[in-house]
Amino acid sequence: MIDVATLVEQARQGRPRAVARLITLVENAAPELREVMAALAPYTGQAYTIGLTGSPGVGKSTSTSALVSAYRRLGKRVGVLAVDPSSPFSGGALLGDRVRMQDHATDPEVFIRSMATRGHLGGLSWAAPQALRVLDAAGCDVILVETVGVGQSEVEIAAQADTTVVLLAPGMGDGIQAAKAGILEIGDLFVVNKADRDGADATARELNHMLGLGEAREPGDWRPPIVKTVAARGEGVDEVVEALEKHRAWLEEHGELAVRRRRRAADEIEAIALAELRARIGDLHGDRHLAGLAERVVAGELDPYGAADELVAGLTRG
Repeated sequence: MIDVATLVEQARQGRPRAVARLITLVENAAPELREVMAALAPYTGQAYTIGLTGSPGVGKSTSTSALVSAYRRLGKRVGVLAVDPSSPFSGGALLGDRVRMQDHATDPEVFIRSMATRGHLGGLSWAAPQALRVLDAAGCDVILVETVGVGQSEVEIAAQADTTVVLLAPGMGDGIQAAKAGILEIGDLFVVNKADRDGADATARELNHMLGLGEAREPGDWRPPIVKTVAARGEGVDEVVEALEKHRAWLEEHGELAVRRRRRAADEIEAIALAELRARIGDLHGDRHLAGLAERVVAGELDPYGAADELVAGLTRG
């Protein structure tokens, strides 16, 4: 029997084991999940969530680790949600990000969790929104969400983060990929990593040109800055943090932070409701009412849309 109240209280005290157990409950969609979320609700809404996305090989994990170091120097408690590809054998995360963040493994003010996508497209795990709530309630000041890095399906991160950072690297054709993937629209900050390589300046210029070709901005609108870094050496990381803090201030000043968080909550509610409806529909396989509707459709007495309306009406009444 899981004592949810005690577990939540321990997580509020920043105990890593309790935080890990709560996120495991989230990932496993445990029966206690509703009770957990209800207990955490009063303590959420404080953390600043930063999403990091980009193609494989641009240095997302190295950049994330460098940002953790920068925020720790500022005295912030940091949570990291690193979404890894799923193992084809166990379904678990491959843990590549944990290997590259060992520098922070012994820091009690840093919590790092790898989550498997488990086949979910969009670069995130389906459980990510609830996991973010756990880290938020556990007292993290900043939460860094690193996506799986699968390329053009990465745009989902924009719906989960207050600020979205898009990482690129010279010599990878990232400028073209960014335009193809719709990345230009979701990026609040662009980072050209591995800037010690040839072509870094050209990549930044190309990106700046493409941003200039984008939709017209009104005076006072946010224009995504471009920062060059060498994350492996920590170069340019403080400038990234400065740009992130400027964006956060802009979001708060213009009321956009509240708008983004309301949109995020609405998406989360919708996803939970749809999952519940899918579960109920799954229970209907072999159900006599569904079988009867199918017979009427085959006989031409009812069209599929009318049958679906009847089915949904029955589900919502239930």
